[in-house]
Amino acid sequence: MSSVPYTLKPDRFSSHTLLLEHFPSPGGGSRVLDVGAGEGYLSRILAARGYQVVCLAAPGLPPGVPPGVALIQADLDLQIPEAGCGFSFVLCGDVLEHLRDPLAVLRWLRGLLGPGGRLVTSLPNSGHAYFRLNVLLGRFPSHARGLFDRTHLHFFTWRGWNQLLAEAGFRIEAVRPTAVPFGLVLPRWADSLAVRLLERISYGLGRIWKTMFAYQFVVTARPHPGT
Repeated sequence: MSSVPYTLKPDRFSSHTLLLEHFPSPGGGSRVLDVGAGEGYLSRILAARGYQVVCLAAPGLPPGVPPGVALIQADLDLQIPEAGCGFSFVLCGDVLEHLRDPLAVLRWLRGLLGPGGRLVTSLPNSGHAYFRLNVLLGRFPSHARGLFDRTHLHFFTWRGWNQLLAEAGFRIEAVRPTAVPFGLVLPRWADSLAVRLLERISYGLGRIWKTMFAYQFVVTARPHPGT
């Protein structure tokens, strides 16, 4: 599991904002396992909302863990750590595409959920129009982040992610698209009306045709009965 150099994306239609909408305040002590927590930005927010958070991060990148948040450091490509069980939520923000064997990790995570527990995850869309256009033109860029992130090991369309979750024993409950992060692409105009309008249009297109225009999928899923 590589150390993902992403920072908090607070934009209205970003994956982080949409992920956090599944964690209303107050958390009431509900247990959350934050997988691939990076620098711990989501863990800090969840802890401040009253959730009991266990932060699972790659070695060598210790997040700024606030008081009351447990830290486990492990490379999920090499080992499956002891993380406890009975979690109300398992959060995988921008992480599954970086794993060598996401199916094995998802099956392990399924077993950590308590009764009624839920997986909340964000998944990049390799069927997005921008991705398709590049491949059609014979290009496969290597970028520091985004759909062509050079640290991605898997490039799934919606069908591929759907199949992966089903094989891991999950039943998808809901899916929402995210918008293209034009504020990151055009940092000089990040807070401008034009960029906000572009992101709103991108989000709207994703809702109409998610397989073509969703930049990422924000998915909630529960263990399938009988698994």
